[in-house]
Amino acid sequence: MKKLRLVLFAATMLTSAAYAGQVSVTWLAPEKYTDIKAAVGTDNVFQDVVTGELGIVFADLAKKLPDDVKWNVTVTDVDLAGEVLHAKGVTGKDVRVIKDVYLPRMSVSYSMVDGKGIKIAEGSDEIKDMTFLMKGPHIASGHTVLKYEEKMLQDWFKNQQRDNKFPTK
Repeated sequence: MKKLRLVLFAATMLTSAAYAGQVSVTWLAPEKYTDIKAAVGTDNVFQDVVTGELGIVFADLAKKLPDDVKWNVTVTDVDLAGEVLHAKGVTGKDVRVIKDVYLPRMSVSYSMVDGKGIKIAEGSDEIKDMTFLMKGPHIASGHTVLKYEEKMLQDWFKNQQRDNKFPTK
């Protein structure tokens, strides 16, 4: 499974590089993230799935950058939408409960350089989406299973471009 995710991510990166900006994502100590816990399965496997899925989201966002831009992102924390609750009862399986009080959050730092190596953006953000359950069925692209986090990142990126913090094509 991990190899498949890496192959898919690499394929996305290669197609992105040909037609858009490039992104490099570093996951800083994901085992210490606030919430990257599996409701079913092991945390290590789930961690690989989450970083792979979010890597795809960052690669999709890089397609909206000019061709010569190189974007470096360091993710320092992830708190997925919902909360894993330990189930009691017949199945005994844990379950991720999605409620508005368990909003998605992510801490990132980033830098961007143009084709000449000139820094065009740099910063850190605490990204969160307090209205993630109010956005209706058009919540994300369907490219990942992390629809709330994907939409949160899409909105953040769009706002960065709108505010001229990130370049547009």
